[in-house]
Amino acid sequence: MTTSVYSIRLENEIRRMMEEMDDINWQAEIKQIVEQTVKERKKQRILARAEERWKDQIPNERGAAEMIREDRDAP
Repeated sequence: MTTSVYSIRLENEIRRMMEEMDDINWQAEIKQIVEQTVKERKKQRILARAEERWKDQIPNERGAAEMIREDRDAP
């Protein structure tokens, strides 16, 4: 797996507070939060696209169960 560097700017006060909390691995914490956020947003976008496509579907009055039974019983 290849990696790349992404840098951010923080206010000095935040950076000082982070340095006081030397028991926390900030690189790992920030990496985990970014990964979780990216994965969650990706899921949300996929779901939004699926819902948009679902709206374009023609409604079926019979229902899926009846259609499956009909296909199963066909010769």
